[in-house]
Amino acid sequence: METNYIIILDYSVGEVIKIKLTKEQIRKSEKYDDFETYLSTLEEEYDFRLKDCLWMSTETFQERRFGF
Repeated sequence: METNYIIILDYSVGEVIKIKLTKEQIRKSEKYDDFETYLSTLEEEYDFRLKDCLWMSTETFQERRFGF
């Protein structure tokens, strides 16, 4: 499975961060043995602290909303 999207739940501020990785970011992520280590390199760019978050990576992205 190729990681194309990262969904982050930042529970310190109640925020959901959705990132669609660029081709360059995907290539860079493949150089890491541990994806979470790569994810830590994105903290400053996307303004989150990994230690305050839950995250998932996925090849495809679909979203459903209720009551918004």
